[in-house]
Amino acid sequence: MERFVEGSRGALQEHIQRQQEIHVVMGNEACDLDSTVSALALAYFLAQTSPAPKAAFIPVLNIPRADFPLRMETAFLLREQGIPAASLIFRDEIDLAGLHRAGLLSLTLVDHNVLPSTDAALEDAVVEVLDHRPLERARGPHCPVTVALVGSCATLVTERMAQGPPGVLDRATATLLHATILLDSINLSPAAGKVTPRDVACVSLLEERFPGLPARDSIFRTLQATKFDVSGLTTEQMLRKDLKVLSSDELVLAISAIYVDLETFLRRPGLLQDLAAFCQAQGYTGLVAMIVPYNESNVLTRQLMVYSQHESFRSAVCRALEEATTPALHLQLTPSPWSCVTAYSQGNALASRKKVLPILRAALAGPGAALGGAEEEVVPPPTPMNSLVEECPLAQAVPPLCPQDVLERVSRIAAGQPPGSPK
Repeated sequence: MERFVEGSRGALQEHIQRQQEIHVVMGNEACDLDSTVSALALAYFLAQTSPAPKAAFIPVLNIPRADFPLRMETAFLLREQGIPAASLIFRDEIDLAGLHRAGLLSLTLVDHNVLPSTDAALEDAVVEVLDHRPLERARGPHCPVTVALVGSCATLVTERMAQGPPGVLDRATATLLHATILLDSINLSPAAGKVTPRDVACVSLLEERFPGLPARDSIFRTLQATKFDVSGLTTEQMLRKDLKVLSSDELVLAISAIYVDLETFLRRPGLLQDLAAFCQAQGYTGLVAMIVPYNESNVLTRQLMVYSQHESFRSAVCRALEEATTPALHLQLTPSPWSCVTAYSQGNALASRKKVLPILRAALAGPGAALGGAEEEVVPPPTPMNSLVEECPLAQAVPPLCPQDVLERVSRIAAGQPPGSPK
């Protein structure tokens, strides 16, 4: 694994020069540990077993390189396995659109099964999908889709590699997969509501094949503490650390996972100014922070914070969350120091961000959206910063928003009018 990752950049450049196929394996835009390890491990497996020897299999981390230090548990685990950040290839270091236009790109998606609208042009390049969330794409004969509601996409990658030739699954890869499944499933805890029998079976399989893997409790506590250590981060970095973005027409909603308790977060000096600057800089109409405070007892608790300077929009989002039934969040209002911030404790701690996203997506799309037509998840593209990227669509900025259009749109949502209805 280590030598494969180290050689990926050279292989990419060589195949670009020779105009040979480049098969990219890429996770989702949050680029958490599961997305990263799944991309690295599956690309490594395909490189060892593929019948297409002329292709270069390239794992790509779906964030700008500048954001990688915010994925502290990922950087730590890779470093422990001899994989430095310098060996990795990030989204702003490869021109996927250009490779696709040149007819060189094949794309395997892990830890997500649909491309955001910003990557719609790449859809024809998708040749395989491996994911652990509900299927949102049509199945086709030329794109195998493996989707199962397990706790971690790394579980599906482990199953795939375990069925491969002997020796392909090495100790370094096993260590990465083992740690990722444990972190995703909250150390295989049934109380957390994430683990499935397949996750447990894969952890046991890895431990049987590779005696001496780090003890479950030890590696979980280490990664959990590393992931939740935000002591040195600014508010803007905390919001970007684990971020997803939803959009519908001219509305854009950021959803950030925050790893300190809500009371501590609300007491951060200059927080209101930081929230306003963060949303204004990225063109976000509002922000939902999903608070998952770290505690050593591993008792899972959740809190929510909704911020927007547009009162109608904030009220519409809050109402959608409060009235949700699939799942019901069991929200209770908690004190907030500002009128533009609504705070809740979340009684249903099993309702993760993955389960809350459809509620927010439907709220953005307006009445009737729950019946279909949900908008895609999108992340405003970062500015390319590597010489491999030329005229990449990632360089395009978020389209400017007209304040009058935004106010009109959120007023319609608050009034219960469908998008596009007459004024």
